[in-house]
Amino acid sequence: MREDIIIQTITPTSHNLGDFRVHRALPARERTMVGPFIFFDQAGPAQIGPGHGVDVRPHPHINLATVTYMYEGAFLHRDSLGTEQLIEPGAVNLMTAGRGIVHSERSPDADRARASKLSAIQTWLALPDRNEEMDPAFEHVGEDCLPVIDSGFARARVIMGTLWGQSAPVTTYADTIYADIQLSPGGSVPIDPSADERAIYVSGGDAALDGILLQPQTLYVLRPGVSATLMSADGGRVVLCGGEAFTSPRHVWWNFVSSTTDRLMQAREDWEAMRFPLIPGDDQEFIPIPQGRPKTVSYP
Repeated sequence: MREDIIIQTITPTSHNLGDFRVHRALPARERTMVGPFIFFDQAGPAQIGPGHGVDVRPHPHINLATVTYMYEGAFLHRDSLGTEQLIEPGAVNLMTAGRGIVHSERSPDADRARASKLSAIQTWLALPDRNEEMDPAFEHVGEDCLPVIDSGFARARVIMGTLWGQSAPVTTYADTIYADIQLSPGGSVPIDPSADERAIYVSGGDAALDGILLQPQTLYVLRPGVSATLMSADGGRVVLCGGEAFTSPRHVWWNFVSSTTDRLMQAREDWEAMRFPLIPGDDQEFIPIPQGRPKTVSYP
């Protein structure tokens, strides 16, 4: 048993959002980033009844990129660039906030008309200093464009970066690895030391790393430079994420990430004054600035 492979174990905070729960592993007080990943949420799994749906009202971001990856269900993404994009399981939505963007995510009408399911992983990636104030951008990469490595007992989709000899076409600003791994009973995959920082998150089922049993809804930060084998007895689903270590610190307040606290406060003032652009077709609602400390872990 390799007790030294895991250097940190993070139990997410859990928030009840009405129709579903969110498990937030990053940022945590004991660790703020793994590579460029500065925010890691598992939404659901949940059953949503007919006539109901998810409505994440318009809200702003700066100096980061959001990555949405669905397990089940769908979101309709709209943003202030004029984008309107449905995302379904296996695809990726990458929204680069740069100097500022506003977006919303809502259940599509077809899902509201019937009983539906929701299960997703949502992450934020901090942008390197050189990209923080870039022009905002959006890209959608369909399920059929992301490489899948299938050994029969394990199936891994590369969401971002290069893993197991395959590269995803999704834009990266810092070196990034990101994969959705589905293990059949008795299946295994190698976890190579291919990034400065790596973490594993068990989103469902069971998994073990070099014989160490991993708990569901838990983020495990791995020791740099060490190889390991991920396996499952009864079948499980695991996220592998990480990338290059940032040399400059990042600060977080609400939906804003930046290398400087002054930029966070400027973004707060801009949202309160409604100086951010509006979303075409979704400009009648918005999420106000929280009063007091936001539910996200903030460390300006």
